[in-house]
Amino acid sequence: MTVLPARLSIVTLGARDMVNLRRFYRALGWPELPAGDDTWTGFLLGGVLLALFPMGDLTAEAAPGSATPTGWAGVTLACTVDTRDEVDRAYSAAVSAGATPVAGATDRPWGGRSAFIADPEGNRWEITWGPEATFDERGALLTWG
Repeated sequence: MTVLPARLSIVTLGARDMVNLRRFYRALGWPELPAGDDTWTGFLLGGVLLALFPMGDLTAEAAPGSATPTGWAGVTLACTVDTRDEVDRAYSAAVSAGATPVAGATDRPWGGRSAFIADPEGNRWEITWGPEATFDERGALLTWG
């Protein structure tokens, strides 16, 4: 075992507007942690916590002395679904919940299918299906390819 375990436990998004961002993720039907409020909140997603934290507070902790970031940072988050057809349905549901469409569902050269949306603050999400993906009972990704 290494000193730093090979695991991803929490993904934190710096929120410019906590009220709106919380509303969006709740509109997707994702259960918010009971302790969630406008100072910090989280959504437990198949063993990984998606945390929302005010951008100014996150910048002060994670990048002290830096300016508040703007624009897309070149990072995407992904939600893997169980079937090829679910990509299209999940994409439509996300757009209905307030996501901005970025790229519609497309069959990819590697054999899967995916689409891209942005949440109300521009964070990019890929909705993806891979033919070799398997999940545990919590929905955590076990294998990809």
